[in-house]
Amino acid sequence: MNKAEQIFEELIAHFKQHPEVKEGKMMSSRGLQYKGKNFLFNWDEKMCFRLGREFDPGSEGIHNFSLLNPFKSKPPLKDWFVLTTDFDKWPLLAEIAYEKMRKELG
Repeated sequence: MNKAEQIFEELIAHFKQHPEVKEGKMMSSRGLQYKGKNFLFNWDEKMCFRLGREFDPGSEGIHNFSLLNPFKSKPPLKDWFVLTTDFDKWPLLAEIAYEKMRKELG
């Protein structure tokens, strides 16, 4: 199990306390959903978080990230941030993504 998978398992255990959070799929990868909408997923040894366009990664001390870009001929998805490092920030980002989704969906 790689580091991203290990942290993802820890996030699953953490979010089990929220009955509306379930494990689901995004781009054929394991993710977490709030009311059926993904707010994070583990993809190719990376973690992807739906943090929103207004999120400023620098405010959380994150400088090594990319926007999710799964399409060859379309621009990146500006709501989704992909991190391959900063493992220590992943639990905080998961909480931010969860809270954002919870506020959007009620």
